[in-house]
Amino acid sequence: MSELAKTLDDQVAAFRARPLDAGPYPYVWVDALAVKCREAGRIVDVACVVATACNADGGREVLGLDVGDSEDGAGWTAFLRSLKARGLSGVQLVVSDAHTGLKQAIAAVMAGAGWQRSAVQTSRRRGDPARRLHRRERTLAA
Repeated sequence: MSELAKTLDDQVAAFRARPLDAGPYPYVWVDALAVKCREAGRIVDVACVVATACNADGGREVLGLDVGDSEDGAGWTAFLRSLKARGLSGVQLVVSDAHTGLKQAIAAVMAGAGWQRSAVQTSRRRGDPARRLHRRERTLAA
């Protein structure tokens, strides 16, 4: 089992460090999810951040993911800078929630790119969130 875990760790590390030279990536979506994690024998909340983009071929691509202690501005800035260092280019629009630290990080790191608040509100009780979007917004959420 430990050999399998090492192989998986190596594959995840390679994915997280791969160059982002298939750009430009005109549209980027960033978000975070709070999850419980076992750390030093206790359960703590961590923030899993992810960036997804529309690539040059029009397909969706996960650019990167990271785990941090919280969803603060410093963490978002470091995450977005790591994407830029790996070659993220051509960003015209970043879509995210209106978290203050995230908006500041986008403005600082993605200078020149526009920002739009995500229109998708996920709710398990209400079913598919895309049903609540206007017709012109459904294609962005797909």
